[in-house]
Amino acid sequence: MVIAVVVAFPLYWMVLSAFKPAGEIESTDPRPWTLSPTLDSFRRVFEQQEFGRYFVNSLVVAGSVVVVSALIAFLAATAVTRFRFRFRTTLLIMFLVAQMVPVEALTIPLFFLMRDFGQLNTLGSLILPHIAFSLPFAIWMLRGFVKAVPEALEEAAYLDGASRTRFMWQILFPLVFPGLVATSVFSFISAWNDFLFAKSFIISDTSQSTLPMALLVFYKPDDPDWGGVMAASTVMTIPVLIFFVLVQRRLVSGLGGAVKD
Repeated sequence: MVIAVVVAFPLYWMVLSAFKPAGEIESTDPRPWTLSPTLDSFRRVFEQQEFGRYFVNSLVVAGSVVVVSALIAFLAATAVTRFRFRFRTTLLIMFLVAQMVPVEALTIPLFFLMRDFGQLNTLGSLILPHIAFSLPFAIWMLRGFVKAVPEALEEAAYLDGASRTRFMWQILFPLVFPGLVATSVFSFISAWNDFLFAKSFIISDTSQSTLPMALLVFYKPDDPDWGGVMAASTVMTIPVLIFFVLVQRRLVSGLGGAVKD
C-alpha cells in the first residue's frame, strides 16, 4: 500500500493541479487539496485549435505501432520457435542486444535516416522507429507463449487436414493472444507518450505533431502555464487508462504466460 501511494501521488498531484485555480498553483504554500476547483485549465486546453489534430495523430501513431508490431512479432516468434534454421540463435541474441542500446544514442542516426528517406515531418517518422524498438521485446515475450503450445496440438491439427497457415491463424493465434495483448500495452504506452522522436523528427509541420508536443504550447520559459500543462497531461492519460481497462483481463493472463495443454 505504501508503494502504491508513492507511485500514485504524482498522478494525484497532476490531476489536482489541473483543477486548481492559477493562484493556488503558483502559491508558495502548496496544499494537497483545493476548496475552489475550476475547469479553466481544461477549457484552455480544448480551446487550442490544434489539440484535436494532435490527439488524432497520437491515436494513428500508437494504433499503427500496436497492430504492425503485434503482427510482425507473432510471425517472427512463430518462426524462431517452430523452425530450425541457420543463425537462429544468433538472431535471438541480436534481438536481446538491440534492447540494450539506449534510444537517445540512436536519435541522431535515425534523424539522418529519416531525412534520407524523406520521412521528416510525417507520422511515418514516428511509427517506423517505435515499431523497430518494440519488436525485440515483443518477439522475446511471444516466443515463450508459442513455445508453450504443445507440438502435439500442431501434429493433431495436421492429421485433421489443417494447413500450416490455418493452424497458425485459427489455433496458434488465439492461444497466444493474451501474450499479444501484454506486449501491445507496452508498445502503446511507448508510442503514446513519446516526446523525443516527436520533437526530433517533426520540425516544421506542426500538423503532424502528437499530444506530447501539445504540452509545449502551454510551457513558456518566462511564463509557464502549469495549469494548462497539468490539464493536457491529464487528458493524455485518459486514453491509456481506457486501454488498460479494456485489456485488463487479457493483460493479467498474458503476464502469467501460461498456456495449458
